[in-house]
Amino acid sequence: MKITLNYIPEIIDKETMTISELLDYKRFTFKMIVVKVNGKPIPKEDYPTTYIHDGDEVQVIHLISGG
Repeated sequence: MKITLNYIPEIIDKETMTISELLDYKRFTFKMIVVKVNGKPIPKEDYPTTYIHDGDEVQVIHLISGG
């Protein structure tokens, strides 16, 4: 499957995968992240059940707190 991940084209050797699987596959381990698929924010509780498909644009945003 071909997706765009954080504005970079990626080829993944699967037809579909969930957001949780993608985060594991790409080794994103940040505690505070936001994921958008095709511009739509996905609630964290939906990561295991939301599928990414060929052609999707995915953004994984690492939130940083500060003061």
